[in-house]
Amino acid sequence: MKPFFHYVTVAVVSASCILAFPRTNAADAPRSREELEAATRLQVFLDRAEFAPGKIDGRYGEFTLKALSLYRQAKGGSSVSVSAESKKNIAPDVSDLDLNSVDPLFVSYTVTDADMQSVGELPESIPAQSKKKSLPYKNVGEAIAEMFHTDADFLAQLNPDKIKAIKAGDTLIVPNVEPFDLSAVKNLKPGGEIAGTAVNDSEDETSGKNAGAEESVADKVGKSDAAQISVKIETETNMLTVYEQEKLVAAYPVTIGSERTESPVGEWKVRGVAKMPNFRYDKAMLNKGERSEDFHMLPPGPNNPVGVIWIALNKKGIGLHGTSDPDAIGRSASHGCVRMANWDVVRLAGKVKAGVSVSIR
Repeated sequence: MKPFFHYVTVAVVSASCILAFPRTNAADAPRSREELEAATRLQVFLDRAEFAPGKIDGRYGEFTLKALSLYRQAKGGSSVSVSAESKKNIAPDVSDLDLNSVDPLFVSYTVTDADMQSVGELPESIPAQSKKKSLPYKNVGEAIAEMFHTDADFLAQLNPDKIKAIKAGDTLIVPNVEPFDLSAVKNLKPGGEIAGTAVNDSEDETSGKNAGAEESVADKVGKSDAAQISVKIETETNMLTVYEQEKLVAAYPVTIGSERTESPVGEWKVRGVAKMPNFRYDKAMLNKGERSEDFHMLPPGPNNPVGVIWIALNKKGIGLHGTSDPDAIGRSASHGCVRMANWDVVRLAGKVKAGVSVSIR
């Protein structure tokens, strides 16, 4: 979605010049440069098609294979379940895909002053974070990694000896995806924008004084338009899929609920979208589902626990949202909500509006 991304000045980079990655830990099987390039090329291909493979890391991981299966389903093929084989980093058959369209695979990016300004002090403790005006990136490496849908480890592999002391004007090698632009989030124009003190502290629209509000919000943005889009979330696969007129058009990996606070299985509606949200951190509410007066109001920023976007559902405190930790996507640690990488949730926010159906099953 172009409102959330920007074009950057890049230079074509030969993958053969840079793909000399070290093993990241002893459990990794040795891989050739060609194998790493092939896995990364598939991930970039899927990410561009918005069948997101999770963080780009040059591996045939679980979410890469799930995204590939859903992409083929969307193109008229059959969906294939992803087995434990995905954990073995085995290359799938991709002979049916035009992976040559991903050319170049990597590009060079010049760090800007704006990138440097997105970085700041980030306290470790929640009480200290609540006293800040914003929760910025911890370092430039984190900012650049998120911009190009990867993580700090892979960025470091692409740029040996550069990550620890990045400054404006430095040139880094990055995956050739459409960059996520943090500064553009504020210009997002979702259907049914909401604002408030804390996005997870709004009233439940399914009962009480707000009963019927769901209908009125949907009316404002056009019920017929909302009916064209639907979202389905599978708790077993940790995948979110988007449909337009019942046609599968996008898929993203998610974190769904936790052992203590499961995500609400059922049929829901989007109530609205909040940009750069505040978050009410109430430990009792997050762990037990019980609201308390012992809470901290956390300011907006990419390291806010709910990331840069909150897509509210018509149930109090429940939403689809970003994250401060994209590495954790796919784990059960979302306190009853549905968590996505920031670069994915902004793309989803561009597709939904108030009144859109969300099925969690």
